[in-house]
Amino acid sequence: MRTVDFTPLYRNAIGFDRLFNLMETANAKNGSSGYPPYNIEQKGENQYRITMAVAGFAEQDLDITQQENTLIVQGERKPEDEKTYIYQGIAERNFERKFQLADYVKVVGATMENGLLHVDLEREIPEAMQPRKIAINGKNLIESKE
Repeated sequence: MRTVDFTPLYRNAIGFDRLFNLMETANAKNGSSGYPPYNIEQKGENQYRITMAVAGFAEQDLDITQQENTLIVQGERKPEDEKTYIYQGIAERNFERKFQLADYVKVVGATMENGLLHVDLEREIPEAMQPRKIAINGKNLIESKE
């Protein structure tokens, strides 16, 4: 297995530590089992949707939390009576799935239908960071210098 060492980049790039930490986290094998499966869809220029297949979980079994730039979706099933299965193909295990969100992305809603959990996200760029048109007015510049 190949690993990438980002240490030399820390010495030469100032203010990019969060980006390097994200790359290290993505590069590291965190033991994620791939359960539950999910899709990430872009619905518009600044709208996204995460859809997770959570069959067997009720709304009260699921917990969605946003902490800074991390979205955490947890599912915890209440223990039921012991069952004897001849074959068990439906996973009924608890899970925790984390998603790293970009700056200014927030959760705007969540719905559940037909065993699918939909989490809607939107990027809200602050007014000060949005591009703005600057008028060119050279005549006023010359007059103000006199």
